[in-house]
Amino acid sequence: MRTTLDVDPKLLEQVEEITGEKSPSKAVNKALVEYVRRRKLEELRRLIKQTTLNDTWREDEEAELKEMRKQLR
Repeated sequence: MRTTLDVDPKLLEQVEEITGEKSPSKAVNKALVEYVRRRKLEELRRLIKQTTLNDTWREDEEAELKEMRKQLR
């Protein structure tokens, strides 16, 4: 998709240098991909901090096996 952007030439030069891309379009695309990736990681980290996981799978498994044994009797 073609889009016209007004980009600071010094910033674009830095992006090309950092990404190693020779083409301004490829450099900008690579920078955008990286930006989106980082934002998604930040969101994932935020969600992980909000989530409390209880690691009770062993207790759950033992309770389930106990129940199954009762039903087989």
